[in-house]
Amino acid sequence: MHRREFSASLLASAIPATAAPNYRIVDSHVHVWKKDPRFPWAPETKTPPEKDASAEMLLQLMKQHHVERTVIIQVIHYRWDNSYLASVLKQYPKMFHGVARVNPEDPAAPDHLSKLVTEQRFRGVRLSPNATAAGDWIQGPLMPPLWKRCQELKAPMTLLMPVTRCPDVSGLIEKHPDLTVVIDHMADSPIGKPRELDKLIELKRYPRVFVKISHTWSLSKQEFPWRDTHDQVRRLYDAFGPRRLMWGTDWPVSEHRARYEQTLAVVRDEMKFLNEEDKSWMLSKTVERVWPFR
Repeated sequence: MHRREFSASLLASAIPATAAPNYRIVDSHVHVWKKDPRFPWAPETKTPPEKDASAEMLLQLMKQHHVERTVIIQVIHYRWDNSYLASVLKQYPKMFHGVARVNPEDPAAPDHLSKLVTEQRFRGVRLSPNATAAGDWIQGPLMPPLWKRCQELKAPMTLLMPVTRCPDVSGLIEKHPDLTVVIDHMADSPIGKPRELDKLIELKRYPRVFVKISHTWSLSKQEFPWRDTHDQVRRLYDAFGPRRLMWGTDWPVSEHRARYEQTLAVVRDEMKFLNEEDKSWMLSKTVERVWPFR
């Protein structure tokens, strides 16, 4: 789709402002970054983002759309340098929680995580094993010490991974039953391939596993409200229940296909199988089961 056509489709699907519900909405997944010499991009980042996505820009969006708190995930552009996000958490301690990144192939990763949690207010870690052999470290000897440290710190483990990696993490989850584990973006399981989604659904037997339904816009082959993904969300809803599912915008990554308010409205307004109690969990209380705010 050409940029002009896409812009027209967004205008056609404009979403009217909606009054705040009787629970506070909490976004489980955004990223922030800022062009600032104090916080340089990682050397591996050959094409850094052209525009800022600062905490102040995020706060403006939150206020406009009645989102009261947000969990910020360390963006890959900085790799293992969590300094910018740490500065945001220090500046806005009541508004945000942060999930850090550590190098999963570094034997010192557990100690790095301990410092991030105990000294810089981070509330978890994110690992990103891809589908290729380069992601096979998820099955390697450095994982049990890191997962054990997360469990000791009560720092949730967040996983960005393809659905094909679900069997690989099952054993780690089994060995760390007290660790909260959050699967990002429905494990990006492709729509129309129900057997692939079964790999994610298998993890429902672990009561501390939660799933973000945060990539409907990415998985869909349609325009908003991405109805071709709703059946997949419904299957996860039937398997895990609303108390183990949470929404998230994935702002600003989502902006190439979806406006911030659309990523909220798809759950709040468009998934007709959800009742108000379901939405109070998926838009709010589930997130705070994992990352409670005061």
